[in-house]
Amino acid sequence: MRLTLVISSLRSGGAEKIMTILANYWAKKSWDITLLTLDSKPSFYYLDERVKHIPLAIASDSKNIFTAIISNLKRVRVLKTAIAGSKPDVVISFLSTINILTIIATRGLKVPVIVEEHIYPDMAPLGRLWELLRQWTYPRADKVVALTNRALACFSPKIQARGYVLPNPVLPLALSDQSWQKQWVKKPALIAMGRLDEQKGFDLLLQAFCKLKDDYPEWTLTILGEGKLRSQLEDLRDRIGLKERVHLIGVVENPHDFLKQADIFVMSSRFEGFPNAICEAMACGLPVISMDCPSGPREIIRQGIDGLLVPNGDVLALTQAMRDLMTDETLRKHLAKNALDITDRFGLETIMGKWDELLQEVLK
Repeated sequence: MRLTLVISSLRSGGAEKIMTILANYWAKKSWDITLLTLDSKPSFYYLDERVKHIPLAIASDSKNIFTAIISNLKRVRVLKTAIAGSKPDVVISFLSTINILTIIATRGLKVPVIVEEHIYPDMAPLGRLWELLRQWTYPRADKVVALTNRALACFSPKIQARGYVLPNPVLPLALSDQSWQKQWVKKPALIAMGRLDEQKGFDLLLQAFCKLKDDYPEWTLTILGEGKLRSQLEDLRDRIGLKERVHLIGVVENPHDFLKQADIFVMSSRFEGFPNAICEAMACGLPVISMDCPSGPREIIRQGIDGLLVPNGDVLALTQAMRDLMTDETLRKHLAKNALDITDRFGLETIMGKWDELLQEVLK
């Protein structure tokens, strides 16, 4: 099997990590895998040496709509040449705008195209022009993969007719060689993970933790990730008296080292697709708390069995759930034990088996 995978970059991020997991899995099966990225940077994640990574170096910011149109026409041309040169049996693309460019670039190549959305579309508008392009191009893909049924339902019936729901795979726990040689978090510890942006709702998490700081002075909060809101979050943290209790670590190569030493994982996102962070925390045996945001957490967490869901955006409910777990070690252990089932429910072999079924379907 010859597959060509397309994504904007392989920087630190959920979709990027899943793309490398897929590429590595198929490469180990001795399939011919070409991975095209629009930027020129190497992969943040491990990439099997058998994967042919080709950075196209065509990613850039545009000053206005006219330069944007010219730049995207160039991207389509370069992308079409690269895809044709890789001679794929199937093309797989991730993320909205890249999906649109890939569908346009493959017109006339007579090769099946699968595009995958990694976010809840209704909460992540593309802008009028890109949205019109998505409505025009997606019905021309062979399959449109969504991570949850709720995400797929955001699209028009014409797009849903080509829909296929396929969650992300979860890898088993992987600790670094130095995992036990260092104290990664100050215990007892809450931990969170994600980009420091509006979507992830870390401002809500800080507000919730602030309400608990005086009653539980020994607890700390560690946040893994980087983003444009770092300075604002640091200012908020300092202003509400949490400077010594909340640690913004930045991007780390092996988050499992931190997760394994923490006591509770919290996700405060305003919206998601299928949050890898929750799955990774559960794979590390952590009890999890999450906002019941669209979409993903409800499809992963079994309420009261392996985690707790609270109403989306409700800081008081988040505070109470955090208090419940911080004060009840028995409940923490109960949820943590069941959380380990995640590697069976969404295990690599299970999900990749569904990918194989999808590939066979489009090849027919």
